[in-house]
Amino acid sequence: MAVGLQVSLQGLSGLLFLLCSLPWAEGGKVLVIPIEGSHWLSMRTIVRELHARGHETVVLAPDVSVYIKEEDFFTLKTYAVPYTKEEYAHHLLSLFQIFFETEYSVMMVLNHMELMKNLSTFYQRTCTSLLYNKGLTQHLNSSSFEVVLTDPANVCGALVAKYLNIPAVFLLRFIPSEADFEAAQCPSPPAYVPRIFTRNSDHMSFLERVKNILYPLPFKIIFHFSFAFYESLASELLQREVSLMEILGHASIWLFRSDFVFDYPRPIMPNMFFIGGMNCVLRKPLSQTHSFSPNQSDDFNHRIGSASSHAHPPDIPKFF
Repeated sequence: MAVGLQVSLQGLSGLLFLLCSLPWAEGGKVLVIPIEGSHWLSMRTIVRELHARGHETVVLAPDVSVYIKEEDFFTLKTYAVPYTKEEYAHHLLSLFQIFFETEYSVMMVLNHMELMKNLSTFYQRTCTSLLYNKGLTQHLNSSSFEVVLTDPANVCGALVAKYLNIPAVFLLRFIPSEADFEAAQCPSPPAYVPRIFTRNSDHMSFLERVKNILYPLPFKIIFHFSFAFYESLASELLQREVSLMEILGHASIWLFRSDFVFDYPRPIMPNMFFIGGMNCVLRKPLSQTHSFSPNQSDDFNHRIGSASSHAHPPDIPKFF
């Protein structure tokens, strides 16, 4: 009897020791480096959900940000930039006007080269202010962040993750030059994967396939010259030669704000996920004044059915 009790106590002690040695599930620390505008509105939804799940999130933004404001579900950390609030807002407004007043295409970019150059300089100076802020970088290094959530449309966030040697999660819609799929080493056969802005379907004629190959070239050239600065900055910080593809290739997970409802299916890598549905999280029911009558509903369904039978999808804005 005494022997049996002793064995039970030893087993209980061992079980207690094992439970104490197991790592308890707890929230991690997430560094968020967003982009102003609609990019932030989408990322803000994820930041709120991270907070709800017990993660500590720190949002890093310029001290003159227009849309990124402090809220109760994240900690806002700011850094100084060489712009006043009015100058900063002016640069953002000029970017928004390009996309809202013209069609987003190669010609749009070529027609606004001077403005695109100024915007590129704007983002470069902002990024330099962040990475050469020694007090801030030392604080980030010592804060034990476990992951960086950022949008690679502005390479600065990816560069910070690379510099701090922290795993990165990218949230994006697309990169016009398809540098995203190239950096992720994802197959993208031009024979049946339509390039952005070409309006090609996944069943292309010979001439459409030629267009599919040639159309991205101007974007690749513009992208190379616009973002060569980040290669130089990364090489200077890391004391070795660093390419742009290496910076973008640092991503552990790619989250695409898209869905195959809007885009044709294509090969993807195991660390790529399509989360376009997140943009419908904050939805409101239709009011009575917008509700369909039975006849209107039948007509609506008929038109939707007819549209779905077309070879080409309807024209859907690609910017968001």
